[in-house]
Amino acid sequence: MKLYNYFRSSASFRVRIALELKGLSYDYVPLHLMRAEHRAPDFAARVGDALVPALETDDGHLLTQSMAIIEYLDEQHPEPPLLPKDALARAHVRALAQMIACEIHPINNLRVLKYLKHDLMVDESSKDAWYRHWTRTGLEAFERQLALLARERDAVDMSASRFCWGSKPSLADCCLVPQIFNAQRFHVDLQGLDRTMAAFKACMGLPAFQRAQPSACPDSEA
Repeated sequence: MKLYNYFRSSASFRVRIALELKGLSYDYVPLHLMRAEHRAPDFAARVGDALVPALETDDGHLLTQSMAIIEYLDEQHPEPPLLPKDALARAHVRALAQMIACEIHPINNLRVLKYLKHDLMVDESSKDAWYRHWTRTGLEAFERQLALLARERDAVDMSASRFCWGSKPSLADCCLVPQIFNAQRFHVDLQGLDRTMAAFKACMGLPAFQRAQPSACPDSEA
């Protein structure tokens, strides 16, 4: 497999985590977003949205969108699973993942921040304030959801979650860790997000998450 990605892309980071958790080998193909390498004709012609990540399968199919790629990997390589077998638990994990992938990330990604700065002429401090506001608001909602799920688990005598849901990393953790990395880079206030940060720290204690992080990527920059 080939993974077209950018070391700082949180969506790419999600897929790298999934690949590492499953122990799957792949060729790392860097596309530098700040240099618009993802818009080069030879890549853009193959990918409708000309974005990263994109995963080229062993038989040549090109898959886009991190959530779809991760679920594909989970179906093709089911061990270790990134989604629970139980339908209700699976819905909880997907909801947590989508709180980040569909609520926080889209309004704070590079395209949006560049549009704010270069097209709407928002100054750097205001742009960063935008990022911090929406990330903090989203993570507060995520923290509340983790608390509600903890009470639900407790009500049916399930053990407390070590990660976002349960005792093993899931799709939700694949999304959470990159978001926290970005939040830290933009100096978002993470105080009071105790359950969220506990899940993050549990993830970062695992070699798979360490291997997937931006500083471990061949195209990493300071």
